[in-house]
Amino acid sequence: MITLKSEREIEMMRKSGAVLAGVHLGLRNIIKPGISSWDIEKFANAYIEEHHAKAEEKGFEGYKYATCVSVNDEVAHAIPRKNLLLKNGDIVAVDMVVNLDGFMSDSCWTYAVGTISKEKQHLMDVTKKALYLGIDQAVVGNRIGDIGYAIQHYVEDENHMGDVRELIGHGIGPTMHEEPNVPHYGEPGKGLRLRAGMTITIEPMVNLGTWEIATKTVPGDTWEYYVSADGTPSAQYEHTLEITNDGPKLLTSQDPDLDAKYL
Repeated sequence: MITLKSEREIEMMRKSGAVLAGVHLGLRNIIKPGISSWDIEKFANAYIEEHHAKAEEKGFEGYKYATCVSVNDEVAHAIPRKNLLLKNGDIVAVDMVVNLDGFMSDSCWTYAVGTISKEKQHLMDVTKKALYLGIDQAVVGNRIGDIGYAIQHYVEDENHMGDVRELIGHGIGPTMHEEPNVPHYGEPGKGLRLRAGMTITIEPMVNLGTWEIATKTVPGDTWEYYVSADGTPSAQYEHTLEITNDGPKLLTSQDPDLDAKYL
């Protein structure tokens, strides 16, 4: 069932999103060569708790952590690890869900570790632009397929990168994952029509090579996560947003100047 949110609910989701955005802003200062992916987990968990919120991913389907920390060819859902030290030239995607007084927000961001290659920087730039092209289509009267097509066309047709199919965006609100599903591929004019009051995530995952992914398990742990099938680097960017009669409104913005048209 798709729930349409009230103004009060949206305002609470915006407060949750501000906590989540604060984590990402803080990570800009600590992500550097030599830290472990576990240091990212510690920072995020402490920040969320200090702001009287809850890391909603903890305990979800057996997951133990506040964050998913995916490095280089890891596409999504990788666990933070004490023995995984970030190196100059890596890229790392950090995904998390914040629950503030029962209201959810979800956002992922990809970070450069030290100085990265032009190839990886281009991957990050394309993925971030794909996110915003998808957001531009999240308007009342459009359909889910308009979002997916804008992302897929830009990623695959214009930039010849892999637009991951298996992992998609979703509705969000009282629970972490709700209807509707929001794929990052599709046909314009197809799918569910968007209505004011919907809250969704858009979260393209882009591989430098193939769009296909494979599963992998961390040694000593049973948790499975996703990697690019051909071993090429992957990036992800994600926002939670509200569909309104005045256009899409971001609930997890980190940069009011960049996102002025969406606030």
